[in-house]
Amino acid sequence: MTQQINPMPGAKRSLLPLLFFVALFLGTGLYLHQQDVAYAFYQLPGHVAIIPALILAILLHKAPLQQSIDVMIKGAGNSNIITMCIIYLLAGAFASVASATGGVDAAVNAGLSLVPSAWLLPGLFIIAALVSTAMGTSMGTIGALAPIAVGLANQAGLEQALVAGVLLSGAMFGDNLSIISDTTIASTRTQGAQMADKFRENIYIALPAAALTLLLYIVLANDGAPVQTDSVNWSAVLPYAAILLLAVMGLNVFIVLLLGIVLAALQGAVFADYAIANLGKDIASGFASVQEIFLLAMLVSALSEFIKQQGGLSWIAAKIQRLADSLKLAGNKAQQLAIAALAFISNLCIANNTVAIVLSGDVAKTLAQQHHISAKRSASLLDIFACISQGLVPYGAQALLLGASFGISPWQVVTQSYYCLILMLVALLMILSRRAS
Repeated sequence: MTQQINPMPGAKRSLLPLLFFVALFLGTGLYLHQQDVAYAFYQLPGHVAIIPALILAILLHKAPLQQSIDVMIKGAGNSNIITMCIIYLLAGAFASVASATGGVDAAVNAGLSLVPSAWLLPGLFIIAALVSTAMGTSMGTIGALAPIAVGLANQAGLEQALVAGVLLSGAMFGDNLSIISDTTIASTRTQGAQMADKFRENIYIALPAAALTLLLYIVLANDGAPVQTDSVNWSAVLPYAAILLLAVMGLNVFIVLLLGIVLAALQGAVFADYAIANLGKDIASGFASVQEIFLLAMLVSALSEFIKQQGGLSWIAAKIQRLADSLKLAGNKAQQLAIAALAFISNLCIANNTVAIVLSGDVAKTLAQQHHISAKRSASLLDIFACISQGLVPYGAQALLLGASFGISPWQVVTQSYYCLILMLVALLMILSRRAS
């Protein structure tokens, strides 16, 4: 028998600051987008937009100011959030050092050197998928590959929107799966899952979807001009391969990322004339690159603490639970669908998959624990459906960057995001066909 969740009186009111944050962030982005402002949804950064919402939460808390501030600090200082933020710093440092030592260029050239011209579309998808899995960032992957892909598309006479969609598809594969991705870090920390366990759970869904997408691109591929690439520095690829292998083996993520930084620096010093004296500066640059998501994660957690203490999260969980119960599916499949919908809809509002996961993490964890859904599966569902949503919103950073790079509309980009659509279908089929988690 399902255990019912009983929200506190006035719980709905505690959701007003969250709705205010979403309205402010989304509303500003929509308005600026109508004014043809570039990267409209990023003109008001999330970690700034949330400040008025926190002020509203303090006013609604109806407690002495110091007590409200204590609640805010408690939320921002949540051990899971602080752990997640430190991992963000290390992941940013690794990405920065690996890039400075030639890792990104090496990964791109290694992929392009293996791609026959007739297989340009499936080849670009594989390259983007491998690079994004290694780097842990879809934006970094798109930034590295888009200039190359534009030239290849022109050279081979391929449709610009299709090539942009290939890059977006491959980039979202790694964004969802990589063990150093913001989304992986957020989903595992909020659900209390191990990264290696979440990776294994996730790959059973991501690989079939990627294989189907690859088959589609093979069908769509045609003969193209020969691809020109630079020589490949294979040693620069090794740090990426090492951290992926160590993480899958279950080594502590802090050790994995620290070893990755050391390996990237050493290979650069030995094989690429990298000056070790620049290591500190490159690590600091990596720290700075994750500053926004670091601050936003802490502030979102602070806002969530107000909502949690006033019963807002319980109210959301109760509504979702009733909806899930009405579906009458066997086991906990309805609750798994509820977690998926929660992540998907949250990201539609925020257009940032990491923030969507942090926002919905507590409710998802409550549903998972009450309905015996394993932590690795709830983490996987959160990550998958937040990334699917991110790959389909034309106002997301990925679509905006690709649209600007290829000189096309972001809407044209997301309509060619075949991997995200296929991933959604595969994930839904997996939920409905697999035994209860």
